[in-house]
Amino acid sequence: MRKPVALRLSAALGTLALAAATGVVLNMPTASAAAAGATGYATQNGGTTGGAGGTTVKATTGTQIHQALCARAATSTPITIQVEGTITVGNTAKVSGTGCNTAAGVIELKGISNVTLVGVGAGAVFDQIGIHIRQSSNIIVQNVTVQNVKKSGSPTSNGGDAIGMESDVHNVWVDHATLVASGGESEGYDGLFDMKDSTKYVTLSYSVLRNSGRGGLVGSSDSDLANGPVTFHHNRYENIDSRTPLLRGATAHIYNNYYVSLNESGINPRAGGKAKVDNNYFKNSKDVLGTFYTDLPGYWQVAGNIFDNVTWSQPGDENNPAGPNPTSNTTVSIPYAYTLDAASCVPSIVTATAGANTGLKVSDGNCAATTPTATPTSTSSPTTSASPTATSSPGGTNLSIGADSDGSSKASGTSYGNVRDGDTGTYWSPSGSTGSVSIKWASATSVSRINIREASGATGNIGSWRVLNGDTGAVLTSGSGAGVISFAATSLKKVTFEITSSAAAPKVAEFETYA
Repeated sequence: MRKPVALRLSAALGTLALAAATGVVLNMPTASAAAAGATGYATQNGGTTGGAGGTTVKATTGTQIHQALCARAATSTPITIQVEGTITVGNTAKVSGTGCNTAAGVIELKGISNVTLVGVGAGAVFDQIGIHIRQSSNIIVQNVTVQNVKKSGSPTSNGGDAIGMESDVHNVWVDHATLVASGGESEGYDGLFDMKDSTKYVTLSYSVLRNSGRGGLVGSSDSDLANGPVTFHHNRYENIDSRTPLLRGATAHIYNNYYVSLNESGINPRAGGKAKVDNNYFKNSKDVLGTFYTDLPGYWQVAGNIFDNVTWSQPGDENNPAGPNPTSNTTVSIPYAYTLDAASCVPSIVTATAGANTGLKVSDGNCAATTPTATPTSTSSPTTSASPTATSSPGGTNLSIGADSDGSSKASGTSYGNVRDGDTGTYWSPSGSTGSVSIKWASATSVSRINIREASGATGNIGSWRVLNGDTGAVLTSGSGAGVISFAATSLKKVTFEITSSAAAPKVAEFETYA
């Protein structure tokens, strides 16, 4: 496979490199701590809420980020970590605990869920240290700068990726990030935003990717085809050699992005990959869309794009540019609602909104920047993303009666069946403070409400929880406290109530389910 050419950085980039090497951050305005919810494919598969409903802590070093993760009651206990300052390899140590699986020299989000990592105050700069998301779900990374992460030279971190995701990752939203390098592979850098080995339902929005040989990939090889779908919108790609992104077998929705100086190639679907490319603006670039460096074809659906001083190479055995007059060769169905800005205003709206420390501004859908309503956070007491009602019956037939049950962390002397026997005098309790219990049926059953009844003497013990689609693992809703919980009607064979924290030993007398 042809390798991208290393960047020939202009003298103007010397200032950026100097700032990265010294930890100096230029023009870093105060930023909000939270913004409106996820967009794009991150809204699917149960949605992406990050640490909503959990506690909020502050961190100024990588070690403190790891400590915050590890101090949780479980790997799924919701948490928002507000980051301010410069995070480096030198101030990021491995930390151990029940809520984490960390490593030194990299921000490790491994084997966890329900986490928001957000830059606040004067800004969060991850200098020469990458963010690694592995075997994790429901993650939000917002308002951070990640710069000059290397896979060779010194120091090295995260295989050279600014943000890298791999190994059964799903539901990740990266928003208002600035991801920058100072060269290509020959200078020691790899991708800015990489996804592989079953990474699904990801959105990258309002972010800047700059000065790199490789923007990012979805699928690490032509046999790594079980990734995506991914949404890219309102991002600025500038001075990138290739991979904006590279799609191997994956589906991507790519809209309202601003591409400037793509030196070798741009959006590169291959090996069956599909891209819906809407209302983007391409400027001073080469081969911005097509299948390149392979004879395994990819496909695209195009509409409303502007090609400003874009050049196209001739087709060949391993080169299939979409231009000079790009036309669609497939169709891609998008399952979520979205609003397109006109391509003509993309340079101005993306310049006004994309990247860290821009006040989390977004487009209003009419080419004007607006600041979304902030989501309140608290550093002292948890909030909830769903509020159960009182424990009276919600009405209708309790579908749990006659169903089957299973779970995790069963304590001695209790049975999962005690939650579906219609008897509040019996109960299930986990062996510790967390655990899960499920109701399951032989055939798909529509469920929109559950009622969690606590045993006598244990009222109020259940803290935070999640309701999961047991068939897919998708989060249907989350919150805290027992009672009636409602969510969008879902057809499934198994629904799981997962307790992620508790004030004392939780005891579930009945797990009722209703259509």
